[in-house]
Amino acid sequence: MTTQNAAPRLLVVDDEPDVVTVVERFGRQLGFEATTRLGGADALAFIPEFRPDVVIVDLQMPDVGGLDVLRAIREANPECQVVLMTGNPTLDTAIEAVKGGALDYVTKPLDFERLRGLLTTVREGIHRRERLLTVEADVAGRFEFHGMVGRSAVMQQLFDSIRRLAPHVRTMLVTGETGTGKELVARAMHELGPGRGRRLVTVNCSAVVENLFESELFGHVRGAFTGATDAKVGLFEHANHGTLFLDEAGELPMALQAKLLRAVELGEVQRVGSLESRRVEVQVIAATNRDLRAESAAGRFRSDLFYRLSIIEIHLMPLRERREDIPYLTARFVQELSARLHRPITGVSAAAERLLVEASWPGNIRELKNVIERACLLGEGKMLGEREVQQALAPVRTERPAPPDHTRPLSDDHQRLSTAQREQIQRVLREAGGNKAKAATLLGVSRRSLYRWLDRLHID
Repeated sequence: MTTQNAAPRLLVVDDEPDVVTVVERFGRQLGFEATTRLGGADALAFIPEFRPDVVIVDLQMPDVGGLDVLRAIREANPECQVVLMTGNPTLDTAIEAVKGGALDYVTKPLDFERLRGLLTTVREGIHRRERLLTVEADVAGRFEFHGMVGRSAVMQQLFDSIRRLAPHVRTMLVTGETGTGKELVARAMHELGPGRGRRLVTVNCSAVVENLFESELFGHVRGAFTGATDAKVGLFEHANHGTLFLDEAGELPMALQAKLLRAVELGEVQRVGSLESRRVEVQVIAATNRDLRAESAAGRFRSDLFYRLSIIEIHLMPLRERREDIPYLTARFVQELSARLHRPITGVSAAAERLLVEASWPGNIRELKNVIERACLLGEGKMLGEREVQQALAPVRTERPAPPDHTRPLSDDHQRLSTAQREQIQRVLREAGGNKAKAATLLGVSRRSLYRWLDRLHID
């Protein structure tokens, strides 16, 4: 595929040297980087290296025919346009060519005005896409806010809220599904708040061993318990005058929640084994993908701590409810990942972008970034096409999932993603009263896709 500001690539394939020479020269006059191959077999071997934008191929050749070349191209690179040439046109030939995915066909002797129209259409389509990619990358930069990208109204409102609240807020609750960017909100609040320039300390509440949690947050004195050979500063003290970000706060042990409440309300912490309290001045931002209001009503989370944390609450919308941001997020991730992976990738094709916009994204922005990274690793050209994106999406969009390998444990990432997908689909089904058609609409997928998800995740 072409790079931005580069000539689109044309490959001419025929077993007649005079024909390929004339068409190659004609393509160069129209602004293409053109080359030729004498025969279908030679062309198929050359295409992965050349990665043309358009191929003009003769229908009847002695080794590999034009229809076989067409099928191979459509399978390997659906973005490539194919024009067939034939000296014996029939209605059946035309139908078979179009059904096989050809842009069109031209008859011999060649009608160069018709060929000019076809190649001009291809060239202008490529240039339009390049201009759009440039616009998307520019917009992504203009609408970036402390690592978050969003042109949609909900994201612009979020950015405005952060700007207004950050200088004044001491405690905040950030809610939203897994992968929506809760930590980025915490970072923005810190960078715009009174603790900017100081420490931002992050603790994953679901990853700390429960009997060590108190020591992690508040510290301990020497000899406070077996193994406490030295005094230890807790994370609250470590974050003094800065920000403490409690990720997955819904996982906090009940026994620790009362002490956390005291630290948040009074600004005092007490190390394990100590009789003295220490003053701290910390901005506390908690994040969760749970409904803490429901958790506190069920007695699984202290209601007084919930109300204290949620004096200011920000909820992040799932990606499927702001699909207009996907092209700009994609442009940002392609730019970032291609640089990190040392791949000269400039963007995604129009067909690939449609796939991304229409996907359900149960893992939200994190999943989108993972998919773009997989596609960048799979891609061989300058632009990510439909094929690479389909392959990158395959782990979460498989038609028939392979039977589980019980000899190999699932990775933590896979388990978390499957759990998030299951919880999201079950929640939407409840909201839809069990109506699968309505649930599919709410999820932004077809009913057939929803049934595949139900089967894959074993949801009754």
